[in-house]
Amino acid sequence: MENTIDAFYKAFNNLDAETMVSYYHDDVIFKDPAFGTLKGHQAKNMWRMLCQSQQGQNFKITAYNITNNSATWEAFYTFSKTKRKIHNTVNAKFVFKDGKIIAHTDTFNLYKWSKQALGFKGILIGWTPYFKAQLQQQTNKLLHQFQQKQKLN
Repeated sequence: MENTIDAFYKAFNNLDAETMVSYYHDDVIFKDPAFGTLKGHQAKNMWRMLCQSQQGQNFKITAYNITNNSATWEAFYTFSKTKRKIHNTVNAKFVFKDGKIIAHTDTFNLYKWSKQALGFKGILIGWTPYFKAQLQQQTNKLLHQFQQKQKLN
């Protein structure tokens, strides 16, 4: 499973969403602070959307401390909405079924992310449950629009 996780993040660094989602079980459940809980095709399409949005940008990730069920990864990118530089450290946990990822949970400090992404506004509200709910609503709206535009499930 360690090899799968390593290959998953190498594909992510290369913005190769199709390779990434090939490691996901069809019934995968993905969770993180930005999107909340996504299942199946939604989780796969989230990676497709993120990879597509970063094409031609200064995007880089590094993954380390990879084990059979976890990894730490760092993302370096520019937040498109504010053009602010982001360095986000994420702890990932994985569960496997039939040799594929059936559960993937990413955790990171949303307040730290919000301060980088939004500056002063992030300092003021980035720690609140309201901010998290609004962020998840916005990211899921973007995912829904992406799926409609791409004619994805």
